[in-house]
Amino acid sequence: MKISKIFIYIVGAIAILTTVGYYYVFILGAPQLDPPTEEANTKLKFQLETFNSQAMGTVRNYGVILPPEYKKYPQKRYPVIFLLHGGHDDARAYVDKYAILNILDELYQSGKLPPSIIITPDGNDHRGSSPLYDPEYFDGNNGKVGTLIGSELVTLVKSRYRTLESPQFWALGGISSGGWGALNIGLRYLDNFNIFFSHSGYFTDNSGVQNSPQQIVQQLSSADQKRIRVYLDAGLNDTNLLASTKTFHQTLNKLGIANVFYAFPGGHGLSGENIGWNYFHKHLKDSLSYVGEQFKNSQKQ
Repeated sequence: MKISKIFIYIVGAIAILTTVGYYYVFILGAPQLDPPTEEANTKLKFQLETFNSQAMGTVRNYGVILPPEYKKYPQKRYPVIFLLHGGHDDARAYVDKYAILNILDELYQSGKLPPSIIITPDGNDHRGSSPLYDPEYFDGNNGKVGTLIGSELVTLVKSRYRTLESPQFWALGGISSGGWGALNIGLRYLDNFNIFFSHSGYFTDNSGVQNSPQQIVQQLSSADQKRIRVYLDAGLNDTNLLASTKTFHQTLNKLGIANVFYAFPGGHGLSGENIGWNYFHKHLKDSLSYVGEQFKNSQKQ
């Protein structure tokens, strides 16, 4: 009798833990236990916008953060930065999870990043968002996400906002699978983007070599390779992602492509000073400072 009661308690406890785990991962999206601190007084505003996407055959959205001075100087044009989210995220992730407004405010005030138009696309394909798989940042059976971001959204942004035209003033980057997506899409659209960055991303994909930046970059002409500027980092805890990033860095060096690579403490996870959202919050300052340096160098030319 006692053994049967103990068994019932164990089964019940497992059921409760399974339910809680399911809710935490699949419903809440495995939120950070100690997220970055957000500050309200940045004077920067995030706006979610929609448009009819021919590439995806449906209404899509994207986020936009305009420079604080945008309305004050109606004749001025600005550089553009696209930020791609990772798995189980959406167009709001950089604001809701990584406190991007704080980062931008700090970099604008320090002069490390010229005022820029920030775009956060929804990179999810027709399957929607799930913790079980990454977004397919390419044109495939689940939608033309590559065309959506690399071409269609670029044209839309140019029509809606006062952007600089040259790809030297357009950057495309992301975190985790968004880092892979940035290079996988961007290397196909060098007439739109010349600056790229990846945080704990990867550079080969199980969908094939046609969606592996490690292969794509080696097939570019020498003229196109000279146009590219790349920032790379990976967390020391993310062993496989670190190895993939380091290999890509070595390939870029071999090709003579301008790039920087850093291995930082931490990586993916749910809690810790250098873990998860905190890792990405901290090192977005590094990548965006690199982007700002490239923008300023292009302005001098």
